[in-house]
Amino acid sequence: MIRVCVFFLGIMALLTCFNANAKNNLAYDFVVAQDGSGNFKTVQEAINAVPDFRKVVTTIYIKNGIYKEKLNLSASKQMVKIIGEDNFKTILTFDDWAQKKNVFGEEKGTSGSASFYIYGPNFSAENITFQNTAGPIGQAVALFVAGDKAKFTNCRMLGFQDTLYTFGYGSRQYYYKCYIEGTVDFIFGSSTAVFDDCEIFCKNAGYIAASSSPDSSKYGYVFINSRIIGDAPENSFFLGRPWRPYAKTVFINCQMGKMIKPEGWNNWRKETNEKTAFYAEYNSTGAGANSNSRVKWSHQLEEKIAKTYTLQNILNGWNPKE
Repeated sequence: MIRVCVFFLGIMALLTCFNANAKNNLAYDFVVAQDGSGNFKTVQEAINAVPDFRKVVTTIYIKNGIYKEKLNLSASKQMVKIIGEDNFKTILTFDDWAQKKNVFGEEKGTSGSASFYIYGPNFSAENITFQNTAGPIGQAVALFVAGDKAKFTNCRMLGFQDTLYTFGYGSRQYYYKCYIEGTVDFIFGSSTAVFDDCEIFCKNAGYIAASSSPDSSKYGYVFINSRIIGDAPENSFFLGRPWRPYAKTVFINCQMGKMIKPEGWNNWRKETNEKTAFYAEYNSTGAGANSNSRVKWSHQLEEKIAKTYTLQNILNGWNPKE
């Protein structure tokens, strides 16, 4: 009788565990788990399983683990949402770099170095770490974002030079409560992007933002209520430099550490960029906020102008918080 009771209790415990897992898995379209407890063991398999041009959100839940994969979400995979179990333990990583050779003996280049390519529109990610582990070896992109209306919440982008490539010409991107680290030009590209309540971690020495905004873009990069931190030496970092002549970068209500140079901005060794690029701040605070020492061709915004930098204005009608 005792053995029967123990057996029965064991069966009930297994059923309870199964039902809990089933209920958890039903909350998502696909579950990725390296131990085989999900639908797929790799992230790319889950991405490939998303129907092309699906018109509703497909949610992929990724359990904790280090997934060393070179990932690609194509333009036909739209409205994909990936959610990590824990952003410190759900890590998508690879280790390519620009000078690394491909199978034909050619250099991969900056774009070819990325760990994760996102081309599909209306992509979103939560609690994910995007990483490139190539190290301080030149351009090595952790995350390459080309799709329009891309949203990242509580994510980390880890690397050195060229960590985050906001590649998409005309695309709109929103980063909320994210942590982004790097050295030279570690946030770069032509997209319009908002960094809201983010931590920007400066390593070694370099430049934070290298915008390549086209002349048709009104806003470029906008950092709002964010913190510029890091272990870089004092006076070792510029806020930005223009990768293209019409680069645009604005910091609003941001705290700036002592690593920010008093002059703030760099013209990329080309004086003509000073006439076309738009670099500005409003209400910067901290040891790196030196409004009186900034280069003459940068701007300190008036309050009424700063108030026009709303999400809907910057992102041309898209409000990612809705």
